[in-house]
Amino acid sequence: MKSSLHIQVAGRSGISFLQEAFFTTPLKVMNITEDKTDHQLQLMLMSSSPGILDGDEYDLKIEIEESCSLQLHTQAYQRLFTMKKGATQIMNVYIEEGGSFYFLPHPSVPHDQSIFTSHNNFYLGNNSKLIFCEILTCGRKLNGELFAFSKYHSISQVYINNKLIIKENLLVQPSLVNVHTIGQLEGYTHQASMIWLQDGADVKSMQQGLLSFLSTKKNMEVGITAAPVNGLIIRLLGNGGEQLYDCLKSISVILKAKESSIDTININH
Repeated sequence: MKSSLHIQVAGRSGISFLQEAFFTTPLKVMNITEDKTDHQLQLMLMSSSPGILDGDEYDLKIEIEESCSLQLHTQAYQRLFTMKKGATQIMNVYIEEGGSFYFLPHPSVPHDQSIFTSHNNFYLGNNSKLIFCEILTCGRKLNGELFAFSKYHSISQVYINNKLIIKENLLVQPSLVNVHTIGQLEGYTHQASMIWLQDGADVKSMQQGLLSFLSTKKNMEVGITAAPVNGLIIRLLGNGGEQLYDCLKSISVILKAKESSIDTININH
């Protein structure tokens, strides 16, 4: 099934609102913004399908106008069912100057013999903000399906003023590469990543603060590196999807709180 989604976010009097939304089955989007006076728009991406099926092609396009803000939520874990041909998803996000986009989707759960490829492209203007996360599980762990999927390939690219700044290439093929070996997951079953970009933030201070925060987490490996521009790339290894999801949510709250303090300083100046 070919499915598409197109979201346009605009602003009025400092408040972001959903200007246009178009979607086809099984996709749907719902406005879950509780405070209608809040600057940030909160949308939930929903699906009437139990998961992604063989032959599915998803095409997502999100446009955020200048100085507007969108946080996109997901409904539940993304299940990737058994496949023969495979499924694809393409997401293109356009963030104009001063705009922001935050997306922390639920973990992906690839079933036995699933084949999935996704392309995530982010086009940022000057002073745009981005938080993008991705969590991959080993599959249906409680059913005994540990790394029984055929292929999971996710490519994420970030452009600033049409110049490629970051390219993340996650390829997992358990039948070809031993995921437990050195340089791979080394015994862990779940992995997560986050890209955070924000002009004006004290990246070194934030990196140290997050490392201190994450040092309290048990049964988890952490790595944080500075991005080529002002921001951080965070990687986590663990043994549970909920564990990594909750951890990334906590990090997101910390980063957004820091962002608010920076914006306040800029306004005062």
